[in-house]
Amino acid sequence: MGHADLRNKIDGKKAKLCVIGLGYVGLPLAVEFAKTGFSVVGIDTDLDRINNINNSIPYILDVSLAEINKVVKNKKLYATADFEFLEKADAVIICVPTPLKKKDQPDISYILSALKQISKHLHKDQLIVLESTTYPGTTEEVMLPILEKKGLVCGKDFYLAFSPERIDPGNLKYPFRKIPKIVGGIDSNATDLVKRLYSKVIVKVVPVSSARVAETAKLLENTFRLINIGFINELAMMCEKMKIDIWEVIEAANTKPFGFMPFYPGPGVGGHCIPDDPLYLYWKARHHGFICKFIKLASDTNSSMPRYIVERVRGILSRSGISLEKAKILVLGVTYKKDIKDLRKSPAINIIDILQKEAGLVKYSDPLIPYLKINSIDLKSHELKTGFLSGFDFVILVTDHSVFNYDMIRKKAKNIFDVRNVYKDFKSKNIFKL
Repeated sequence: MGHADLRNKIDGKKAKLCVIGLGYVGLPLAVEFAKTGFSVVGIDTDLDRINNINNSIPYILDVSLAEINKVVKNKKLYATADFEFLEKADAVIICVPTPLKKKDQPDISYILSALKQISKHLHKDQLIVLESTTYPGTTEEVMLPILEKKGLVCGKDFYLAFSPERIDPGNLKYPFRKIPKIVGGIDSNATDLVKRLYSKVIVKVVPVSSARVAETAKLLENTFRLINIGFINELAMMCEKMKIDIWEVIEAANTKPFGFMPFYPGPGVGGHCIPDDPLYLYWKARHHGFICKFIKLASDTNSSMPRYIVERVRGILSRSGISLEKAKILVLGVTYKKDIKDLRKSPAINIIDILQKEAGLVKYSDPLIPYLKINSIDLKSHELKTGFLSGFDFVILVTDHSVFNYDMIRKKAKNIFDVRNVYKDFKSKNIFKL
């Protein structure tokens, strides 16, 4: 056995795969490999996820009932909490969470837990791939020493690489297969193997010179978005002071056919990638004596948007002789993204949290989220009815789901704070825009 034999296994789709972590990244990945013909074992510590998979019940938007049913029925995908299956795996792909600790510190504890299990079962001619977003150097500085403790040598006995996930939940234009995949190994053999593996399920695989380059490329992608969103949010606040419509400004600037890319203001940033990932780069840079001022400023600006929105509403109410402390507020849409059932880091949660402490009454409506039980928030979603809407002093439109009846909302709500520019074509004294 060796590099050539593992390569042949991958090319012939005979390699046995293990995917650790069956969330928004791991499950679509496991299903895609299983659909292509690979034998895949998904490992997770969440027993509900395991039972759902083995009973062909999808719980991720990007995985359909038909897809998961087919691969489970054909015995190409099996889920378990038993790490013993790593013993027989030719390739192991790690797709675990990488959140932040307090004070913007990376939390790679899930990666370390996965590595602990992999180390117990590591064997010759095994490919280990990390997909979890992390700081530059994690693959080489953290993973490599842990895996070599058993006595096996990377590049000779086993192979190690990094390939950042790029899944965009709910994006029908760019599903998993159509998103180019960056791969970077500890050595050229690892890069070759991981490229061959992902080429079986991805239309384009992009090899880079090292795992560090692959790790940093992922952080660049999300930092680019964080900074530009932070900039446009700051510009929106500036334009409000100057009585200029930021949305019209962006639309006008976007007529330039080169040198401009539109970003839009909003309530902040949500999901896992944009709020957290750039701070991994910020943290790592500080360990090299470099301060990424743009990252910190953009992060702080985006984090301030929920408070800014509440203060705008407070000011508008005050001019009408109504105090926020006595006002009834309805929040429309609580997910971090339009038409996506995902609450991760949603700015709407922060807005509701502030309003619960400072407003007279706060309720929400979101057909995708029937109830909210997060921290001090314990609320149920309300159906939008004519009489219901008119009972609120202000409606804050945070997430612009397609299912909302915006015409009815416009006609029945007393005041609307439109964070998403839904009512761009309406000029009304009771519609206020970010």
